[in-house]
Amino acid sequence: MSTEFVCWKCTKPLVNVLQPMSRREECDNCKADQHVCKMCVYFVSQRCQEERAEHISVTEKANFCDYFKPSNKSTSNLDKQKSAQAKADLAALFGDELPEATQQDESLSPSELADKKLRDMLNGL
Repeated sequence: MSTEFVCWKCTKPLVNVLQPMSRREECDNCKADQHVCKMCVYFVSQRCQEERAEHISVTEKANFCDYFKPSNKSTSNLDKQKSAQAKADLAALFGDELPEATQQDESLSPSELADKKLRDMLNGL
């Protein structure tokens, strides 16, 4: 049985993904592993909400978690787009401009965003 999913990293549609999702599944576009914490329904607020699952420190690499259940994140990407549009509308309403860093940072993963902030901070010294 095939289900439609989108890549957690590049948000491109994943083609011909069979269930249960293989640990070796990867995105045809960006080659990112898909059997990862960030693709799981239990991964909420940057941590696993499944109480019985073992801790996995690298959330962007393929793992052997027995509780992995793939999530179709297309709705969360739609929510991000709506949120960005709402922020832009609100800024326009009050005559403000959205900082460019905010617009650019929304496309970064949390680890990439943390790295960028650290580099910016160190460059300012």
